[in-house]
Amino acid sequence: MRDTRESRLLLVLLIAIAFALITVDIRGGEDSPVDGARHAAATVFGPVENGVASAVNPVGNAIGAVRDSGARHNRIAVLQKENTELKQRLGSDDRNRSRVRELDKMLAKAGAGQYGIKGAEVIAIGAAQGFSWTITIDIGAKDGITRDMTVLNGDGLVGRVTTVGPSTSTVLLANDPDFTVGTRMESSDELGFATGQGDRPLSVQLLNGKAKIKKGDRLVTFGSSKDKPFVPGVPVGEVVQVDPSGGDLTRTLYVRPFVGFTKLDLVGVVVEAPRQDPRDTVLPPKSQPTPTPTVTVTVTPSPNADVEANGEAGTGNPDANANPDPNANPDPNANGQADDQE
Repeated sequence: MRDTRESRLLLVLLIAIAFALITVDIRGGEDSPVDGARHAAATVFGPVENGVASAVNPVGNAIGAVRDSGARHNRIAVLQKENTELKQRLGSDDRNRSRVRELDKMLAKAGAGQYGIKGAEVIAIGAAQGFSWTITIDIGAKDGITRDMTVLNGDGLVGRVTTVGPSTSTVLLANDPDFTVGTRMESSDELGFATGQGDRPLSVQLLNGKAKIKKGDRLVTFGSSKDKPFVPGVPVGEVVQVDPSGGDLTRTLYVRPFVGFTKLDLVGVVVEAPRQDPRDTVLPPKSQPTPTPTVTVTVTPSPNADVEANGEAGTGNPDANANPDPNANPDPNANGQADDQE
């Protein structure tokens, strides 16, 4: 259609008629005079709309599926993230449970010895300040830590504090070759000095060369003057080898430490010494050896054993048991002939 004056007048007229019909329809409500025309139009155009919808719906569904696939992908990504977080949480829960058990053991040791401790976490292991076996812990001067304080964990003696910073400290481990601690044997009270040997057992020089020591005997710290650097009664280790004295004034023992120095995590620094020496009370109870079951075998002789034995004895010498021949009469002249020959 050309854009002419007549066409513009026609468009304005149609718009006016449309507004008029809309106004009449609204005012008429359910009794609208155009209701019949609406139903007629629905009857005519309804099938056409259904056909068009049938043709268009697959395309619309495909578009919706693509759109929903993005949402599903996002949902899968969210679920995968939640799953990963759950696994991490479960892993951390296992580690937390392990650390709780370790902390419980350490608190039990501190309680048994009446040690006042400050808990710390090992944050570094390395050759700090020229020492070959050291750890760094996350507490320092701000936490009341000073040099030459005893460090322990739930198993026993860890070491002593050597360097203190504002918020960290360096601990020399008990297995370092430069580490020496006075020891006391359980029960016998024999004194000595334990020296670290790296990943080998501690070397302990007993002052009494004639002391009677055996494998399995245990040692604790003897303690130092004014409880620095060592408080008394901290478990050190267990004897695994005893060198013969050989008439020497001292005797050498090899002691496996209770502490695993390669797997330290939580430790406690003793900030308050016990009022009295705990002696051997901090040592764990000795493990009782598991009895080896014995099997008793009872041999019951067979009822036919005697009969079989007699039968074997009878057949062993057939000549001895043979019945004499009744027809075999000895020669009565045998002796006489012998006498005559003489």
